[in-house]
Amino acid sequence: MIDLQSIQKHADVIASCGTKVGTVDHLEGTDQLKLTRHESSDGMHHLIPVSWVQEIRDNQVMLNKCSDEVHQQWKAV
Repeated sequence: MIDLQSIQKHADVIASCGTKVGTVDHLEGTDQLKLTRHESSDGMHHLIPVSWVQEIRDNQVMLNKCSDEVHQQWKAV
């Protein structure tokens, strides 16, 4: 069980392949992470489900999906 309260603002979000896919802006509701838009190639925020979070460690959110899957399945807002 992941303790969502331990996810820190500006934590790096790392895909299972080791690629950084973004930075946490904040927790959106109870089931999504909103990523900052300043690192996004399309200039938009993106939402990812917290179900993709595998682990939280050292100010990093580790995902259970590779970067290609993340980019294909995240939601732009």
